[in-house]
Amino acid sequence: MTEKPMVLMPEDVQRLLGKDAQRNNIWAAKMVSDIVKTTLGPKGMDKMLVSPTGDIIVTNDGVTILNEMSIEHPAAKMMVEIAKTQETEVGDGTTTAVMLAGKLLENAERLLDKKIHPTVITKGYRLAAEKSQEILSEIALKITPKDEDVLKQIAMTAMTGKGAEDAKEKFADIIVKAVKQINDDGKIDLNDIKIEKSKGDGIDDTELIAGIVFDKEKLSHDMPSQVRNARIALIDFPLEIKNPEIDTKISISTPEQLHGFLMQEEKEIKNMVEKVKLSGANVIFCQKGIDDFAQYLFSKSRIYACRRVARSDMEKISKATGAKIVSNLNELTGMELGSAEIVEEIKHGEEIFTYVRGCSNPKALTILIKGGTGHVIDEIERAIKDGLGDVICSLKSGLVVPGGGAVEIELARRLREFGHSLSGREQLAVEEFASALEFIPTTLAENAGLDPIEILTELKSKHDSGERNAGINLFNNKVENVLQAKIIEPLKIKTQAINSATDVSIMILRIDDVIASSGKSSPSMPRGMPPGMGEY
Repeated sequence: MTEKPMVLMPEDVQRLLGKDAQRNNIWAAKMVSDIVKTTLGPKGMDKMLVSPTGDIIVTNDGVTILNEMSIEHPAAKMMVEIAKTQETEVGDGTTTAVMLAGKLLENAERLLDKKIHPTVITKGYRLAAEKSQEILSEIALKITPKDEDVLKQIAMTAMTGKGAEDAKEKFADIIVKAVKQINDDGKIDLNDIKIEKSKGDGIDDTELIAGIVFDKEKLSHDMPSQVRNARIALIDFPLEIKNPEIDTKISISTPEQLHGFLMQEEKEIKNMVEKVKLSGANVIFCQKGIDDFAQYLFSKSRIYACRRVARSDMEKISKATGAKIVSNLNELTGMELGSAEIVEEIKHGEEIFTYVRGCSNPKALTILIKGGTGHVIDEIERAIKDGLGDVICSLKSGLVVPGGGAVEIELARRLREFGHSLSGREQLAVEEFASALEFIPTTLAENAGLDPIEILTELKSKHDSGERNAGINLFNNKVENVLQAKIIEPLKIKTQAINSATDVSIMILRIDDVIASSGKSSPSMPRGMPPGMGEY
């Protein structure tokens, strides 16, 4: 009798072991890196993403590209997470983080081919990442909120290559003004800057409004279209008769009773409107509904009113005007009102907006982006968000570094020196880590149509001779002092990118077994997948 073979897992489970698992995951990570690689830098190209419903996005923003793609491979999904983390923490540098992780894994494959164990590689990468953070802290430059010119340069560096070059100086000015205005004793919240989009005019007509713009219109055409010296009430309860929450029956047997019932409703609404008028408000923004009769009474009193205003907009209006959001009508007094120079309704094409402008010391602002098409406006929005993220990040840490690949070359040079001090095989991993950092400046050169080897050689030569701020100025295609060329980035972009890329590459390198069901629950590795390959 022969022994029956033991079955550990069902037949529909696909399994990759050892080298196959490692190579498969590295291959997927490299694919993600290659996708975003061509978008890096001011001369990077754009991607057109078309959804199944025909919606089009044209962008070179790394996290947008990866978010919109239907990526199925589990290792590739981990690469997408890097981009999301970078976007959340900094708001920029997503492409750099993904490319660095892809190159670290590609270089690790060379060491695996030399029979170096993954544990040794991961230890070397960890040592290199820790040393990189030390070096970055040492070469970083300090800035303060008073350094407006430097902050504008940071914003312009962030926006290059995203379709905003023609107006980048104006946008940088808007960004720095907005960030400085919402700065509350060192606390800066990006949510206090509202970005509103309007089709029409050119991108040069984009403006910063010292107040809030939101897409609501006045309730009645009889209301004034413009209110000067506005006294604003923010109300989060309905200005209408409440409906009973349970089934209710009212018995009415005579016309007089019916008339009395209707008159009572009107009386209730009149009382509500009178209380609002007594507070001195001439503009009302209500989070809930406003009764038709109340609308008529407000129109008669020349009061501007909007209903069903989003909670987020209510909070921003409160920060901009100083108004308090009131939950009980009896609490509404002149003390709870906010003020603005002007509240008006403005129509842009088919879109109608309410503008609250001229707030004395607003802690919430609006950047109104204008442009010819929706695709252009969306890309300008992404550029401005990158600029805002970089400026806020720079102010929070107070540290910046030279851009244009200068910091990566300096890091690579010093890491190689550090590697020589190690006695074990880890120095090979540190060497590959340094080589991965050089991938950023070579790609910048490649995307600009320059010879990457020639540029890399020149950069290394200048850094070896002590010019640690030498980088690529892609506006004149020369290797020069990038600080003088005003190419500056926040330190946080580099530290976060190196941390995230190192963490994910170490995690992927430690995987030697991939087990996945080919059933409906896990579509990542379909049945019949050949060894070493995965769906992408």
